[in-house]
Amino acid sequence: MATDDQSRDDDTGAGSPLASLLGHGERLRVLDHHIDVDTWAGGIPQTRARVPDVRIGRRWYSTLWLIPIGLVTVVFAVALAQQLRQYDWMKTFIDTYPGTSASYAPAVTSGFPAWLRWQHLFNIVFMMFLMRAGIQILSDHPRLYLNSGCQPGTAWLRMRDPIPADRLDQSDAARVWTAKDDSVALPKWFGIPGFRHSIGLARWWHFSFDLLWLVNGLVFYVLLFASGQWRRLVPQSWDVFPNALSTAVQYASLDFGANEGFTNYNGMQIICYFATVFVFAPLAFITGLLQAPAIAARFGFGAGVFNRQVARTVHFTVLLWMVFFIAVHTTMVFITGFVGNLNHIVLGTNTHSYWALAVYAAVMAVIGVLWLIASPLTIRYPRVVQIVGRWTVGWIKWFMEWAQPKATYSEDDISPYFWPNGRVPTSERYEQLRAGGWADWSLRIQGLVENPITLSYKDILAMPKHDQITQHYCIQGWSGVAKWGGVRMSDILDLVRPLPSARWVVFYSMADAGADPEEGRYYDCHPIAHMNAPTCLLAYEMNDEPLNVTHGAPLRLRNEREIGFKQVKWIEGIEFVESFEHLGLGYGGAHEDYEFFGYRMPI
Repeated sequence: MATDDQSRDDDTGAGSPLASLLGHGERLRVLDHHIDVDTWAGGIPQTRARVPDVRIGRRWYSTLWLIPIGLVTVVFAVALAQQLRQYDWMKTFIDTYPGTSASYAPAVTSGFPAWLRWQHLFNIVFMMFLMRAGIQILSDHPRLYLNSGCQPGTAWLRMRDPIPADRLDQSDAARVWTAKDDSVALPKWFGIPGFRHSIGLARWWHFSFDLLWLVNGLVFYVLLFASGQWRRLVPQSWDVFPNALSTAVQYASLDFGANEGFTNYNGMQIICYFATVFVFAPLAFITGLLQAPAIAARFGFGAGVFNRQVARTVHFTVLLWMVFFIAVHTTMVFITGFVGNLNHIVLGTNTHSYWALAVYAAVMAVIGVLWLIASPLTIRYPRVVQIVGRWTVGWIKWFMEWAQPKATYSEDDISPYFWPNGRVPTSERYEQLRAGGWADWSLRIQGLVENPITLSYKDILAMPKHDQITQHYCIQGWSGVAKWGGVRMSDILDLVRPLPSARWVVFYSMADAGADPEEGRYYDCHPIAHMNAPTCLLAYEMNDEPLNVTHGAPLRLRNEREIGFKQVKWIEGIEFVESFEHLGLGYGGAHEDYEFFGYRMPI
C-alpha cells in the first residue's frame, strides 16, 4: 500500500491525472448536439427487429399467425351470433338483459364534463409517447422471460433470431454475444427514436410522459369520485355480466343495440373501462416499479414471483391490453354513431353537430404531426431530450435512491448465465497486466481525500473480504443474480478519509468509452452517500471465482441502488470530487456524455 504525495489541489480539477484519461470531445452548446445514426454507439449496424415470435412448448411461432386466426375467429363469431339470435331462448335472454341497463349502473345525466374531455385528450397524447418509447426500450433487450436470470433459450417471446450458439462462451471476451449485440432497431415512425441501442433517449421519453400520465390519472381518480362520474365505470350489480354477454352477442351478430353511451355504458363497455382504469393502469405503475434495482435491492424482489422478468412480462401484457382496448374503442366509436359519439367526448353534448367532427379532425392532425416529429427531433436535439427529461423526472430518481439496498439472496438463486456487456479493454497494457496475474496492476484513489493512496492487487486481497449475492439490473432489461466477493467501499472510505467537500465518487475504467478516441476512457460517477451501504463493493470475485475479463477483471463496482451500466468494470482509479461538471462532457459518465443516459439510475 502506497500513499500518494501529490497535492490534492491537482486531483480535483480537469487537470487531475485520472481526469486526463477521459475524452476531450468538444463541449457543444445544447442545441448543437445531434446524432449520426451511422456512427452511433461505435457504428453499430441497424439490425431491424422482426415480428415477434412466441414460444409454445419447445416450438416458436410467429405472431403473424394471429392475423388469419383472428379473421377466422371473427367470421366464426359473426356466423355463430347470427345463428344464436334465431333461437327463442336467446331472444328472451337479450330482452331480459338488453346490454344497457340501470340495474347494474344508474344513469349519469350530467353528460361529460369539460375536465373529463380534456383529460381524455391528454391521456391520448401521453400514452402515445410512453407506449412508443416503451416498445423502444423493449427492443434493447428484445426477449421476455419468466425466470430472473434471463438464461438464453428460456425466453417466451423474442423480436430477433436466436443467440448464435458459438458466441455464448464467455471466456472468449472478443467474440462473446453481448446484450448490446442483441439489441434491435425499430422504424422511426414506430419507436422513439427508432435506431438501435437508443435506450437512454427512449427512457427520458418514457419516464417523462409516464409521470405526466400518472399525474393526469391521479387527478382523474379524484374528480371521478368527487363528481359522481365513477358510476359510469363501476358496476354495482352482478347483472353487468349477463348484460355484457348480451352485448357481445349483439355486436358479433352485427345488429347493434341502441347507443346510450351519453348516460349509460353497456355491460361490455363498463367491464372493459373498469378493467382499464382500475386494474391495468395501476398494474402498469406497479410492474414499472418492480423493474427498478432500488426497489428490488430494498425489498428482495430479485428472485421469486415478483422478479424483474415477471414484471417485464406483465408490463408488456398491460401494453397489449391498452393497444387492444384503444383499437376496439376507436372502432366502436366509428361504427356505433360516429358524429354522435364525437359530440359526446368533444363537445360534451348529446347532439349531432358537425363542429365536433371539425374539432376532432384538427386535433388528430396535430397528434399526427407530433407522432411524426418525435423521432427526428430526438435525433436532432438529443441533449435537449436528456436535459428536459432530467428536469422532469430526475428528482424522482434522486428520491428513490434513499432506499437502503440490503436485499441478498441464496446460492440457489444464482443465475446459471449472466449476460455480458461493455467494451472490453483492448490495450497492450491491459493484456500485459492480465498475463501477469495483475501483479503490476494498481488502484489509484485520490481527489478530495486526506490520504490519497495507491493499492496493489495484493493490497486489495489483503483487506477484509465480504461476500454478497445480489441482483444485477441492466438498463437494457435483462437481469441476473450473482455472488460477489470483494472489499466494501466503506472500508476504502476509512482508509482515504474523504473531505467534507467531496460529494461524488468517480470510477475510472481501463476500457475505452467508445470507438471514437476522443471519448477517452469509460467512467461513471456515484453519490458519496451510496458508498457506505454494506452492499457497495469493489468486487474481485464472481461466483467464488476471480473475475474473468468479460465481467470486469481485475476489479469492478457493485452499487446495488443503481442500474448495470453504472457498475464500472476494469477499474484502475477512483477520485473523490465536489462536482463532475469538469469531467468528460460534464454529464456524470461516459454513457451520460455520449449516449444521453442519466447519472442517477435507480429505475
